[in-house]
Amino acid sequence: MQRLLKNREILLALIIIVMIAGFSTRASNFATPGNLATIFNDTSILIILALGQMTVILTKSIDLSVAANLAFTGMAVAMLDAAYPGLPLALLIVIAIGIGAALGAINGFLVWLLQIPPIVVTLGTLTIYRGMAFVLSGGSWVNAHQMTPDFLGLPRISVLGMPILSWAAIAIVFLIWFVLTRTPFGRSTYAAGGNPTAAVYAGIDVGRARFLAFVLSGALAGLSGYLWVSRYAVAYVDIAAGFELDSVAANVIGGVSIAGGIGSVIGTVLGALFLGVIKNALPVIGISPFAQMAISGVVIVLAVVFNARAEAKKGRIILRDRAAKDSQEVTA
Repeated sequence: MQRLLKNREILLALIIIVMIAGFSTRASNFATPGNLATIFNDTSILIILALGQMTVILTKSIDLSVAANLAFTGMAVAMLDAAYPGLPLALLIVIAIGIGAALGAINGFLVWLLQIPPIVVTLGTLTIYRGMAFVLSGGSWVNAHQMTPDFLGLPRISVLGMPILSWAAIAIVFLIWFVLTRTPFGRSTYAAGGNPTAAVYAGIDVGRARFLAFVLSGALAGLSGYLWVSRYAVAYVDIAAGFELDSVAANVIGGVSIAGGIGSVIGTVLGALFLGVIKNALPVIGISPFAQMAISGVVIVLAVVFNARAEAKKGRIILRDRAAKDSQEVTA
């Protein structure tokens, strides 16, 4: 039992179950299958963004521009759909992914070739991409009546009782799991963040791994841009404001180390679901938006402390074992 509780993913899953059970005492329909499916659907875009963010964090970097990327890409494809209603939906989705990947590549290029710290690069591009969305739209909104029914309808189509949006998130989860655990790029990603010096000696191009991680994060942000504007039927400059912090928080809560090289896909998904349950539950039980922000902040700080203590504990064990071995050699 103790071993199970030491497993971060199992412990987080148990906490989520306890939270759902606790909130259901205040709202009787909170734990119903229909409401839980709604919570997952509401969290789907955050899951997709967080998985892209996870790939970047694993390389010992961070992408604070994902939400701005989402906003610009969503605005671009919404305006394209409004201006050219005859464009195939599949083409618009490909364009969204392509724009997002291009914006991610800009981040990766600046980090890789110019050796600029990722936090500085993405803080700058966060503002640039938001500004680009404003310039592109002139500050105006693209509303539901300007978009085509196909463009708006795809995320809402129900398959086996769940919307396409939820199935898209599930598909991305399996895709990222496969990429990170079954491909050379995935192994390079973990190595680049876990021990960059050793990775170089092993023949891994750390800069290239970081560049590709930013491209993947940008591509997922671009896909999220289409999913966001189609689901909420509106595109404006400030959509998804603050989601870049939520994507980082989901990773931290899920056990992904900000220092790089440590983390799992299931942990990130559970971290996103943890935030999704909180955000859906707190308004139901009458918690004010300001208190919700404070609670979310406390959770993030506690998760960071938990991660730091876990990593420090592993270091102390290594040193203790080494000291014990040295003492045995002296005694001999």
